[in-house]
Amino acid sequence: MVWIKVASAQELSNDEAKTVDVAGYGVALYRIDDEFFATDSMCTHATALLSEGYVEDGCVECPLHQGRFDIRTGKAMCAPVTVDLRTHAVKREGDHIYVLSPAGK
Repeated sequence: MVWIKVASAQELSNDEAKTVDVAGYGVALYRIDDEFFATDSMCTHATALLSEGYVEDGCVECPLHQGRFDIRTGKAMCAPVTVDLRTHAVKREGDHIYVLSPAGK
């Protein structure tokens, strides 16, 4: 697996998310308390981009049905979501943010 540069730190404010491409795979990148995290970009309940959801208290709320996930662990926090998100390793080097490419990419 390879580290892929996906953004600069200045592109995201705290409690903000965006979808980034990691070797052809959509990943949601989040900034919480000046730390960066990444999960799969799609909600596990329905087809909705989590980067378009509401980020608060370390969780993202799906914009479609308001299910919530813990951004740090991917854990599904409330109905209607029941399947956890896959998380991805993130590192920061200076202003550059990198995500470890998903397996097989």
